[in-house]
Amino acid sequence: MGEIEDGEADHITTDVQGQKCALVCECTAPESVSGKDNLPFLNAVLKNPVCKLYRFPTSDNKWMRIREQMSESILSFHIPKELISLHIKEDLCRNQELKELGELSPHWDNLRKNVLTHCDQMVNMYQDILTELSKETGSSFKSSSSKGEKTLEFVPINLHLQRMHVHSPHLKDALYDVITVGAPAAHFQGFKNGGLRKLLHRFETERRNTGYQFIYYSPENTAKAKEVLSNINQLQPLIATHADLLLNSASQHSPDSLKNSLKMLSEKTELFVHAFKDQLVRSALLALYTARPGGILKKLPSPKSSTEESSPRDQPSPMKRQDSIPHHSDYDEEEWDRVWANVGKSLNCIIAMVDKLIERDAVSEGSGGSQDGEKDSSLADSITSHPREDWYEQLYPLILTLKDCMGDVVNRAKQSLTFVLLQELAYSLPQCLMLTLRRDIVFSQALAGLVCGFIIKLQTSLHDPSFLQQLHTVGLIVQYEGLLSTYSDEIGMLEDMAVGISDLKKVAFKIIEAKSNDVLPVITGRREHYVVEVKLPARMFESLPLQIKEGQLLYVYPVLFNVGINEQQTLAERFGDVSLQESINQENFELLKEYYKIFMEKMPPDYISHFQEQNDLKGLLENLHQNIQAKKRKNVEIMWLAATICRKLNGIRFTCCKSAKDRTSMSVTLEQCSILRDEHQLHKDFFIRALDCMRSRQTQEALNESDDPETGCLTDNKPTSRHFYPVALLLVSSHLLVVWLILSLALLLAKYQ
Repeated sequence: MGEIEDGEADHITTDVQGQKCALVCECTAPESVSGKDNLPFLNAVLKNPVCKLYRFPTSDNKWMRIREQMSESILSFHIPKELISLHIKEDLCRNQELKELGELSPHWDNLRKNVLTHCDQMVNMYQDILTELSKETGSSFKSSSSKGEKTLEFVPINLHLQRMHVHSPHLKDALYDVITVGAPAAHFQGFKNGGLRKLLHRFETERRNTGYQFIYYSPENTAKAKEVLSNINQLQPLIATHADLLLNSASQHSPDSLKNSLKMLSEKTELFVHAFKDQLVRSALLALYTARPGGILKKLPSPKSSTEESSPRDQPSPMKRQDSIPHHSDYDEEEWDRVWANVGKSLNCIIAMVDKLIERDAVSEGSGGSQDGEKDSSLADSITSHPREDWYEQLYPLILTLKDCMGDVVNRAKQSLTFVLLQELAYSLPQCLMLTLRRDIVFSQALAGLVCGFIIKLQTSLHDPSFLQQLHTVGLIVQYEGLLSTYSDEIGMLEDMAVGISDLKKVAFKIIEAKSNDVLPVITGRREHYVVEVKLPARMFESLPLQIKEGQLLYVYPVLFNVGINEQQTLAERFGDVSLQESINQENFELLKEYYKIFMEKMPPDYISHFQEQNDLKGLLENLHQNIQAKKRKNVEIMWLAATICRKLNGIRFTCCKSAKDRTSMSVTLEQCSILRDEHQLHKDFFIRALDCMRSRQTQEALNESDDPETGCLTDNKPTSRHFYPVALLLVSSHLLVVWLILSLALLLAKYQ
């Protein structure tokens, strides 16, 4: 799109239909759009900008200036490395839990050994990939020619920011950002058997119908088991810490500190107890009982305490047991209820003791200045028998009992839920792990783009109060425009892409203040729930709303709309099947409509009334729905409507094709010119000229060696791939596609000769 060569200008004219175009393109050095304060933060994410400056006439014959910039992102490699490290940590923890599962019958023990062998191999492979990625230096993105390399399969293809900055004579300056990236897909794994959407459905169907060697748990129950295990690992150390703080407050005889420590302990313990209200734990305990040698569950000793009579049990509501788990008459199902309830009862005892100690302390202080001994004689005797120095001694046994009860619950629950995870791995072991690997690869590519888009959007809209309110009240819509065909390998790519983008619903963002110059994001969590911590410099962080500064999680709502536009889509529509594209578009329209409903319900009424005056979103949604239902061939109206809705909802825009080159660049430049026409009064006679200027090959010939985003060099014989052929005409008729292919081939042969 241009070059950066010490700010020197390169005036370009193009011949459009025999007439010289008066449009002027100038190379310019990159400039800060959002102020110098944000530059360090932005430079930590983006690098190697390629810029061009255009002048186009408006409808009233004045000039608008457009600055177009394409930048690489170092997150292309940073996010995959963060994610792989997280996967290694999670898998090592799971493997250790499988080893600590205890004694199993020979059948289950052999399955466990087999699972551990394959899981260890998977961890070693992840570690090797991480090592190779750490060695990568130089380019900050993966070119399309490297999409088949195993060591780079977690890295997205051609991840770039495409930014258009419009200086209009009448309207306020505006920024339009689109993240361009290759479709998230497992290219090295191949698409012979389809993509993730088909493979996951086939795998789940076969697993549901084959249960003679293992116990079937639905994907929802498996995900629930992972969630409960994660909650256990997080809450147990927190409860232990707050219990120690409570004892510390007791030793200091500080009533206020004691109350605060008790409040925190109570909140965390209630969350801990609530985590086990699911029937899944009881069901898993019974399944584990049947897997022990001889079907005998080795009962762990229950801690003895006076909490048995302190409060009635909070028993979970009975639910239907899974059919594949046999019931044993000698299995005591109520034992788990007793062990689980003991945690809550122990907490009640601690609360009662703290209340009693604080009450006695208050009475002691009050009775010291009172001469009425008859009224408080009984309380004085009680205080004498329980001096203030006994606070620590009186609370310590109760805290110890709480920790013992909690340890008993954790031990039982961890073993039973780990046994649930064993079932998922036990069936079709190599296939299961390969599906996990494929899903991790696709998700890594999708997440790298999402984090890049989120950070850019946050930086651009940091001083927009309505955007920040929408961010923590509703969340952000993230719209992906797919240009993949439903033919041959691209069907598998689309299936991978659909699952990868859907998995982004598991991601939440948290904004924290950067404590150093390192502002690169950090990923925490597990496969079913990720938290991306975005670091902001102190000045930027202070401008955020209180809810965000306090660590509130910020959610995204990803949607994908795909319309194939190339010659392969013509074959698919005439001789193949486009049902995959139709179902994806319909499913994601329902998600978009649901987000719009939440947006209208949660945003303040004054903002909604102003918003509705400025935007006819309801009409746009109805129009989009009609176009999806129409099932028209190569209906690009779907893409334009979805993009318009996304921009009006302050969303993040993505455009994807196989490699984020030809189709993507054609779509982005067409969208940019449409925005100039519809939003900034571009002269109607100059629309095609502006489009040709942005796609001009002469613009591309100005690139120097370091600016070529694909190969790093530019040869005289190699035609450039970006902004060359107008796509608008190609969408009119399939016959023009054939003519275009013949002419392109002739041009290439002439070049090489």
